[in-house]
Formats: sequence, C-alpha cells, structure tokens
Amino acid sequence: MSISFRNYNAEPRYGEDYKRVRSFLLELNSVNFPFGRWDWMISHSYLDAESLSKIGIWLDKEVIIGLATYDTTIDGKCFFPLKVGYEDLMPEMIAYAEKHLSQDGELELLVRDGDVAFQEAAARMGYRPSQNKDCDSVYDIDVDKIRYTLPEGFSVTCMKDTYDLFQYGQVLWKGFNHELNGEGIYAPTPEKIEVFRKEFERPNVNLEIKIAVVAPDGNFVSYCGMWQDSALSNALVEPVATDPAYRRMGLGRAAVLEGIRRCGILGAKKAYVGSSQQFYYNIGFRPCITSTFWVK
Repeated sequence: MSISFRNYNAEPRYGEDYKRVRSFLLELNSVNFPFGRWDWMISHSYLDAESLSKIGIWLDKEVIIGLATYDTTIDGKCFFPLKVGYEDLMPEMIAYAEKHLSQDGELELLVRDGDVAFQEAAARMGYRPSQNKDCDSVYDIDVDKIRYTLPEGFSVTCMKDTYDLFQYGQVLWKGFNHELNGEGIYAPTPEKIEVFRKEFERPNVNLEIKIAVVAPDGNFVSYCGMWQDSALSNALVEPVATDPAYRRMGLGRAAVLEGIRRCGILGAKKAYVGSSQQFYYNIGFRPCITSTFWVK
C-alpha cells in the first residue's frame, strides 16, 4: 500500500475535495458518518468553515480511504470513516485528531459498538468508553404500507412546490424551542435568509424530499428534511422539527412518513435516523446500531 496524507482543501466550498469526500462516503455507506451528514454539515449555516482545512484525509494511490473529521463545529467530537482493510491507520488517525480536532485538549472518539479493531486502537492510546452514546434507527420502506392522516385544513408541501425560506427558518426556530427558551420571536435578517438560500442551492439537493406540513393559516408548522442519493438504497432523516403549538397532532409523523414515502418512490429501501427517541419508534423505526464516545 502506498498510503499518503493531506488536509482537506476547502476552496471552493463545493470543489473537488467536497465531491471526492462525498463519493468516498457514498461508497463506504457508514451509518456513523453517512454522506447525508456530510452534505448537511458542509451546507449548514452554523458550519465552522474556517476549520475545514483541519479535516485529515488518508489516501491509497490517490484514492480516499479514511477521514478524521468534525461535524459542523469543532467541539471535541471526532469521526473516523475508514475503509475495511486499513485498520492499522487508526492510531495515526487518532493522533492527528488529538492534535488538530480537539477542544481545549479534550477529544471524544465515536466508535461503533462491536468494532473491535477501533476499540483496541482507542484503548491502546488511553481511551475508555463513556456513557455518551450515538444511536441509529432504521425504517424498512414499503411505500404501499405507509399511511398517515392530517387534521382538517392542514396539508403537505415540499420546498420545490413552496420555496419559502422565511417559513423554513421559522419552523426550525420554533421547532427547536428557541422561542420557548426565551430567545425571542423569529426575526431573520436578510443575511440569514441568504444563508438559508445557499443551503438549498448547494449541489445534489432534491427539494422534493424537503417536506413541510402547512397549517390553515399558511405557516409551516412541521418540517422533515430527507437526504438521498441514487447511488445508495437508503435515505437519511435530518432534521425534524414541529412548532410547539402544533405538537401531538400527528404532524411530525406525517412529515417524516411523507419524506420516507417519496424516498421510497425514488428507490430507497431503508431510511435511517441518528436518534433513539420514542417518537421515531412510534412511527416504525427500530434500533439498529449504537456507537459510544470514547474519552481519555
């Protein structure tokens, strides 16, 4: 093997390295860091873009075989997508992350439960499993069996049919409890709306699977974003949010199931969500993979 290392080239944002990493993640098809997580991160308004060049890339004859990366912001949590057969690189990857991706000298490694090679490498470098878990759940898609109902006057739309960036931002603001937490009403600046526009105008986006439930007054009151690529037979759910004033009405369920249904029509056989919330289990998701953050 002729292994080499280099840092991620972040310019331009959707340049060759973005494409190469995305293709690598599609090929790897890992639940721990799927391609959808990469697309979500790279286009997110909270992205720490200045740190993208800290992402480490390992290559074999110029073909990407491993990454050491953060997710959106450097918060000490690190992810290591790696092709099978290259497990000997793990100590080197961890050492790189300790130097470049830690927060105040602290680092947490996400290790899939049952990945003995990674567990052994982490243990040899002084890491131990913590109580902090990352849980993934799966939904087996059968389009003909997907059913949901909406209260009278409510309807389903998508960002292709109703491209409303204000409504999109508002449902996420309310749905993630910013108002409940005392952060005020949703009042975006023109600059913030432009940030949302850039999120939706990135490469590889499919606005037909960005689903919103619309209340009788025309406001988005629930939202589900789906991520799918024709190279894979699965889809990813992220994010899901419902306005607190409209919860327990089946609206979040409807948004998620409509997104899954559309992905199923496009060829997806499974939908994954990085969550163990009862909400998803009640819809029909089942636990499938757990991972543990290892710490020193």
